[in-house]
Amino acid sequence: MRGHRSRYGRYAGGPDPLAPPVDLAEALDAIGEDVMAGYSPERAMREFLRRGGRDQTGLDDLARRVAERRRELLQRHNLDGTLQEVRELLDRALLEERKQLARDVAMDDADRAFREMQLENLPPSTAAAVSELSDYDWSSRQAREDYEKIKDLLGREMLDQRFAGMKQALENATDEDRAAINEMLQDLNQLLDAHRRGEDTDQQFRDFMDKHGDFFPENPQDIDELLDALAQRAAAAQRMRNSMTQEQRDELDALAAQAFGSPELMESLSQLDSNLQALRPGEDWGGSERFDGEQGLGLGDGTGVLQDVADLDDLSEQLSQSYGGARMDDLDLDKLSRQLGDQAAVDANTLQRLEKALRDTGYMKRGSDGQLRLSPKAMRQLGKALLRDVAQRMSGRQGQRDLRQAGAAGEPSGATREWAFGDTEPWDVTRTVTNAVLRSVSEGVSTRSSDGRTGVRLDIRDVEVAETEARTQAAVALLVDTSFSMAMDGRWVPMKRTALALHTLIRSRFRGDHLQLIGFGRHAEVMEIEELTGLDAMWDKGTNLHHALLLANRHFRKHPNAQPVLLIVTDGEPTSHLEPDGEVYFSYPPHPLTVAYAVRELDNAGRLGAQTTFFRLGEDPGLARFIDSMARRVDGRVIAPELDDLGAAVVGSYLGSRGPRSAMGGQYGDWFGGRGFWVGD
Repeated sequence: MRGHRSRYGRYAGGPDPLAPPVDLAEALDAIGEDVMAGYSPERAMREFLRRGGRDQTGLDDLARRVAERRRELLQRHNLDGTLQEVRELLDRALLEERKQLARDVAMDDADRAFREMQLENLPPSTAAAVSELSDYDWSSRQAREDYEKIKDLLGREMLDQRFAGMKQALENATDEDRAAINEMLQDLNQLLDAHRRGEDTDQQFRDFMDKHGDFFPENPQDIDELLDALAQRAAAAQRMRNSMTQEQRDELDALAAQAFGSPELMESLSQLDSNLQALRPGEDWGGSERFDGEQGLGLGDGTGVLQDVADLDDLSEQLSQSYGGARMDDLDLDKLSRQLGDQAAVDANTLQRLEKALRDTGYMKRGSDGQLRLSPKAMRQLGKALLRDVAQRMSGRQGQRDLRQAGAAGEPSGATREWAFGDTEPWDVTRTVTNAVLRSVSEGVSTRSSDGRTGVRLDIRDVEVAETEARTQAAVALLVDTSFSMAMDGRWVPMKRTALALHTLIRSRFRGDHLQLIGFGRHAEVMEIEELTGLDAMWDKGTNLHHALLLANRHFRKHPNAQPVLLIVTDGEPTSHLEPDGEVYFSYPPHPLTVAYAVRELDNAGRLGAQTTFFRLGEDPGLARFIDSMARRVDGRVIAPELDDLGAAVVGSYLGSRGPRSAMGGQYGDWFGGRGFWVGD
């Protein structure tokens, strides 16, 4: 039998099924940070895609490489390539002719002198010299061939400007080849003329491609694809012409008449350009570039470089994502691969998948106002990441930062009892299995199943659960300062991170507790976590602790059977309060009445039994004295954490308020001791 042979190539059946999954966790953390800093979720997502991740190239890096590639093309080349090549062929032909005149002893002296005079008096312009020699009777066969190469070169370059690859394909072309080109151009112009008038048909296009398809390796499927390919190339050729000096354009225009020795070619190409400009006016026909390099470009190669420059300009705009309705799907991966290589296309495709995953997996949702927002799912994911960071800071050791899944049952007491309907306590596995074995033996139940295997069958009567101590519920009020100084001094994002971490801990581990988030600036208001994390910086002056305490005490009264826990994060003394008529009064320095109102509400919280902790941000001595005196009134505590440790301080204080203080030493010793939060082995 013949051996099986396989061929391998690039996968082209859609998204790569073997591509690694995108890292949404890193993206979500970065987006959450920017959202808490005041960015909209849409902008935050764009910023992450722009910057990239730890191991992910971003749009900025790709855009930088695109700009470098564009600059390198312009700095390496100039547009004299065809003129230089024509000049070299002309100089070589003249040299061979002079050598032949010197060697030909049989030539009449008068004829030799006349020919030498013709050669010596040629005009300095290359185009004029080529034109004047069109009727010259060459003595040297080699000189005649070199001169004919000029016409052949010009024809191939002119065609290569409009049809990529023609310069190489038509090298050593025969008269039949040139006739086929002239026929193709005539048929093409007839097709385009009919299309301009709206009189063309699909059959006419198919007939044209059947006859001349070899000239179009792009294999266009309809006339629009054909027009797009031709117009892009022709527009690049026009931009190349615009980029030349007037002297260069004049030289080429004069030389063009010599192309293939056929003026009909230039007439057909001129008609083609006219048709393409009329049918595709949106192409850039008027642009130009400045080429400063030393490597000369022929007309065809220069047109290709201008096409590359146009592709790079398109990619630069796509990568900027700065236009309305921009999406990562707008990136042309084929262009990116051609210009920067396959890896750049892979990087861009990863960014596309990342954006799609953020939108499609529920992390982003669009509100009724059309604005993109972080979904509750995203908030939970972000909160978990912040809580892990808090646990790491509290532990002080890497790798030991998880939360124990404590549930709501409380600490185990060491005793067990038979399970009853409605119990949520954990099973005592050892006692349960022992009960099953003893019951099987006492009842004479066989431990061998029908298939011969041996095992123990559990019955609901065997299950025992671990008894736990009763756990009290807590009513927690987290008061966060949202005055302008918090934003001005860089405390805005740490404050939001702290609130989200505490919210996540209570919602996931202490579901029986009641948390209320209260922001207080010039006035105070109760906020949902999504509202607080998305809150823009508040620039109104005022720190209304009085109003915040009023709302906190109302929260405590709503939950009379819960332990009140009051957590206050602030960086300033109270400078505003609520008047009896509900109006806000502001004064700086703090008015004695403002302080008195705040003290009165704090005393009310103390009478409700609130365990109070102040988190003082900043080193202001006046603030320190005020906070210390406030804490002493209600037997509260004062913690002055660094900004990076604020989350650990607040979470630790909450946990400590739910149980006896821990005897652990160290910086966070007073913050431990709560139930359900485990740091360590």
